[in-house]
Amino acid sequence: MNLIGTFWSLVPSMVAISLALLTKEVYSSLFVGVVIGAVFYAISTGTSLDGFISQLLYNEVGDGDGYGLIHCLSDSWNVGILIFLVILGTMVALMNKAGGSSAFGRWAVTRVRTKVSAQIAAVVLGMIIFIDDYFNCLTVGSVMKPITDRYGVTKEKLAYLIDSTAAPICIIAPISSWAAAVSGFVSEGENGIALFCQAIPFNFYAFFTIIFMVSTVLMKFDYRAMRNYEKKLGKAQKKPNDVIGQVSDAKMQAAGLGVVGTELEDTENCNGTVSDLVVPIFLLIVFSVLGMLYSGGFFDSTNANYKDFVDAFAGSDASKGLVIGSMTALLLSVVWFVSRKVLSFDDSMSCLIKGFESMVPAILILSLAWTLKSMTDALGATDYVAGIVSGSAAGLQMMLPAIIFVIAAFLAFATGTSWGTFGILIPICIAVFPVGDPLRIIAISSCMAGAVCGDHVSPISDTTIMASAGAQCKHVNHVTTQLPYALTVATISFCAYIVAGLAQPLGLVTSCCIAWGFALIAMAAVLTTLRKFV
Repeated sequence: MNLIGTFWSLVPSMVAISLALLTKEVYSSLFVGVVIGAVFYAISTGTSLDGFISQLLYNEVGDGDGYGLIHCLSDSWNVGILIFLVILGTMVALMNKAGGSSAFGRWAVTRVRTKVSAQIAAVVLGMIIFIDDYFNCLTVGSVMKPITDRYGVTKEKLAYLIDSTAAPICIIAPISSWAAAVSGFVSEGENGIALFCQAIPFNFYAFFTIIFMVSTVLMKFDYRAMRNYEKKLGKAQKKPNDVIGQVSDAKMQAAGLGVVGTELEDTENCNGTVSDLVVPIFLLIVFSVLGMLYSGGFFDSTNANYKDFVDAFAGSDASKGLVIGSMTALLLSVVWFVSRKVLSFDDSMSCLIKGFESMVPAILILSLAWTLKSMTDALGATDYVAGIVSGSAAGLQMMLPAIIFVIAAFLAFATGTSWGTFGILIPICIAVFPVGDPLRIIAISSCMAGAVCGDHVSPISDTTIMASAGAQCKHVNHVTTQLPYALTVATISFCAYIVAGLAQPLGLVTSCCIAWGFALIAMAAVLTTLRKFV
């Protein structure tokens, strides 16, 4: 019985996602999905128990490709991301132990005076850090959590704010790891960055996610799932005379507001300054950019393959570049703290252990999510979806952007990866539409938007996992509370792509303006209705 390349290839991911939402327990749900994938593969290939075990743990298929938990954990890209996470956790621990986070909190209290302004500050910081979604999630979480805690913003709401300014910002920023990834899927001889920039105005999901998020904050309303955690936090707070947002750990746990990882707070240096937070983050941003440029060959001017800034960023290895940049920033941060006698060398080294401990839950979820993706790859899930897209393209030209948006969202949701979705659907869009066809740009943009949408709501998405880790929020809580917001924006975006497709004979600029006008009116109507009834 051959299950490869059929609907059954999507079943492992669907089972894992369903179990995670039903049981509120993500580790066992992901593992069950992995096991089902290995069973399906063994059935399809006619292998015995040995084949099942090989597929589950380490199945090498040549040219560096393979499947299984051990293979995923030995993949150089994945290892680089794990190292980057540990370094970021260590940086956060360093900043907390040095007193930088608490000093920033004291400084922010004089400027951030309300619950709304605390949330807006988190959004603004998320927009500023546009280099990489992993970096965005963990940095914004570590900086803003003390402030949002003070003003009674739940971890679930902070996770939503982080997640909605991570991938959506990166996918509309020409200088980001996401722009580099997208440009890498473009046909040889075509400027991937230029094509990416042309598609930015049509990335409705990214723009309207940000607009909807800011609007709900300013209009002070939330969906019921999010409001339930607001109520639990209110019950768990201390007496009204106490400082707002200072909640005891025991009452937080009793209210069900669990965390993803170990809390990083330790005995802090009361003499810490804001610079003890700003300088390490500045070093992280600068050297992460330099690391990505280095991995793309920007500094290798003596080599025949030397690339300029744009080409180097487009051809960079995000995993390698982020490790180089974050490692350099970590070493310089230790020198910064030790030389100023803010921390001793021993205290700095102890933060390595705390940083690793804080990231263990996220690393475990990522490892299982990567393994589950390898199972769906082995079963041909992406080829199955790609066949559906290419088969329906010929007769649905005008509607294709909206159809691609839905398919990309579903594929990214089921596999937990937007980059993998880019790699499958963008080449199809390029092959279907010739250069100069307005639908070419709209279709590529709808693919990127749909992939971000699916990645945004998927429980097995690494970006969603990182947002939970950054906010120290229980992962399943973040997924369930974020879903209504994302689905609302996805519906508006889907309609906008229908309008853009129908209006494309009028020209690219005209169709973009018409679609934007329609979507903004729809967004205003939805927000007004929700504000009235929610």
